[in-house]
Amino acid sequence: MQLDQYISDLLYRYECVILPGFGAFLTQIQSAQIHATTHAFYPPKKKLSFNAQLTDSDGLLANYIAKTEMIPHSEASNRIKTYVRFLYDNLHKGESQTLTNIGTLSLDTESRLQFEPSYHLNYLTDSFGLSSFTSPEIMREVYKEEVIALEETTPIAFTPERKASNSWLKYAAAAVIAFGVLGAASFNYVQDVKEHNYVAQEQAREQLEDKIQEATFVIPNPLPAIQLSLTKPAGNYHIVAGAFRMEENAQKRVDQLTEKGYKARTIGTNKYGLHQVVYGSFTDSQEALSELRAIRKTDNQDAWLLVQSID
Repeated sequence: MQLDQYISDLLYRYECVILPGFGAFLTQIQSAQIHATTHAFYPPKKKLSFNAQLTDSDGLLANYIAKTEMIPHSEASNRIKTYVRFLYDNLHKGESQTLTNIGTLSLDTESRLQFEPSYHLNYLTDSFGLSSFTSPEIMREVYKEEVIALEETTPIAFTPERKASNSWLKYAAAAVIAFGVLGAASFNYVQDVKEHNYVAQEQAREQLEDKIQEATFVIPNPLPAIQLSLTKPAGNYHIVAGAFRMEENAQKRVDQLTEKGYKARTIGTNKYGLHQVVYGSFTDSQEALSELRAIRKTDNQDAWLLVQSID
């Protein structure tokens, strides 16, 4: 029996998850990082580690298994013991054990447990949806040096002033007067054109508004009112498909499941602020368990059962 999924679920919520009789998986928040060489940006995450000294049961894992599987606490504890024996047997045979989305366990030459964490999953819910990216280095100083070098090598030519003759000034004065008269005439013509265009635009706008009002308020054959009868989903047993930080992503998941024929919906947020999406809600526990087994086989092996009263 594999308990990887149950341990992985709890690592999202707790900093320490003990596998009784074996050791504890620990999480520690690590700030966002920038790789100096590759210029890659990494979001904040929970860094995984393992402590073989913490082996006493705190009841967390057994309670979670019992609640999820709807089995007695004693049976859940027996499953954990069986799984621990399975791990030890394979490790002593020299086989490394990989726990999905958690890491790989092995024994060194002195029979001490070694743990190599997995980097495929970020257990920090505050970083949900964030991924690493690479940004090229900005070469501000290089551009500045290039401009300085260009200024030093580019000559600036100055043209000396020459004294103009009196005859040239006479012709220039006459040209200024002529251009002034033409400019005044051109300005008056442009103003007349602008005023004409403005009046035409206002008339067209008023006609368009009248047409819109007629199309909006004159309805020759009004449609009859439609009455819908809605049934509110009931039941305290909910098969959870997932939880999402963004409400838009939760609604997309609901639409996907609805297309598959499930009575999917959102049931609000949990204590971590995540929007929960369920395949459906049931009033009978046996019916809910039967449907959960079918969903795990055909659609989502990570689906789980939530027992909660929702108003």
